[in-house]
Amino acid sequence: MVKLSGQLICVSEQELNIVIKCLPEHIKLTRQEQGCVSFEVKQSQNPLIWDVHEVFENRQSFENHQRRISGSVWGIKTQHIQRLYEITLD
Repeated sequence: MVKLSGQLICVSEQELNIVIKCLPEHIKLTRQEQGCVSFEVKQSQNPLIWDVHEVFENRQSFENHQRRISGSVWGIKTQHIQRLYEITLD
């Protein structure tokens, strides 16, 4: 298993609006990926900070996910938004 947890941190209302607009499709597509066990992205008590929790079956499925999102609408539009993630392998 590959687990990613952490935060997506918006610094402006503009970044927040990008996340709100693009996140539903990103979640939908990710949950459909082969090897995705769970994928949750939710606003924290601070509306500019999003808690992220991902679990993929193995390293290959996680790497496939990373490749897919690098060229996706989500990846392109949110590439400048700060991410503080920890990745663990079980």
